[in-house]
Amino acid sequence: MERVSGSLTRPHPGAPPPSRTPLGPRRQSRLKRVGRFGARHGLSVPAFGWTALFFIAPLVILVVYSFGQINFFTLQLHWGWTTENYSQIGQSLYRDAIARSLGLSFAATGSCLVVGYPLAYWISRQPPRRQRLWLLVLIIPFWSSFLVRTYAIGSLLANGGPLESALHTTGLLSGPLNVQYSSLAVGIGIVYSYLPLMVLPLYVALERLDPLLDQSASDLGARPWRVFWRVRLPLSAPGIIAGCILVGIPASGEYVIPTILGGGKTLMYGNLVSTQFLEVGNFPFGSALAVTLMAGVTVFALVARRFSRSAEEIT
Repeated sequence: MERVSGSLTRPHPGAPPPSRTPLGPRRQSRLKRVGRFGARHGLSVPAFGWTALFFIAPLVILVVYSFGQINFFTLQLHWGWTTENYSQIGQSLYRDAIARSLGLSFAATGSCLVVGYPLAYWISRQPPRRQRLWLLVLIIPFWSSFLVRTYAIGSLLANGGPLESALHTTGLLSGPLNVQYSSLAVGIGIVYSYLPLMVLPLYVALERLDPLLDQSASDLGARPWRVFWRVRLPLSAPGIIAGCILVGIPASGEYVIPTILGGGKTLMYGNLVSTQFLEVGNFPFGSALAVTLMAGVTVFALVARRFSRSAEEIT
């Protein structure tokens, strides 16, 4: 060793490097596991934290509130852990609203499927450039505000509006239209708002089908309806299931469309939850309604996912 500036030393150029203390096998194994965990799951930590903070935590709070009670005189919450809030959902007022919501949701989903399937099939059989053009036309309404589009549909369906004038001109209607502020108006608004969510997954499922399948089935003697029922429909089942999930789940808890197009006359599940939280102030019962809706939606999504996997295995 060569002495430099008092007590500081430096190794001789020909001296061997200082030895390091070897790590034990347990510590080496622990470091390897930490490295593998960080490599696999490190990037998911921000997403998991965001989900835990803004989804899981509010959901847990909602579930806890659903088992509480409120004193309407003092507006004080009491944590008695009772199931009375869930038993009240079976009352006629709430039962009718739930049945109305499910009925409109199923009807709107079925209407979107009936209207969207031919449209998606037609777009999938266009040349690539025209496909992109029509998909752009389909998505353009999403560029405007959801409220603006809903109010526009209300103006279209109003008495004396453009639709009534067009029906009078063609002779299909002689009196007032009387569609606004009704269940029919709510259904039309849901179909208009969620139709692109049905068409897009249907287009993806139909676009990948080989057109020669229809031609081969026709050459084997199958009629057009049989070709559709036995070939095209089963192969496009994953798109149908995905579209029904995307339309049916938000439609079942719709709040804005019934409020604007229903005029407060068509009470749906979303309106019940909003009334309990914002007007009545019964947070426990509103939480019970919301938890029940989420449970039903979750069951529907799991069942639909199972059917979707079965359909994908067949295709």
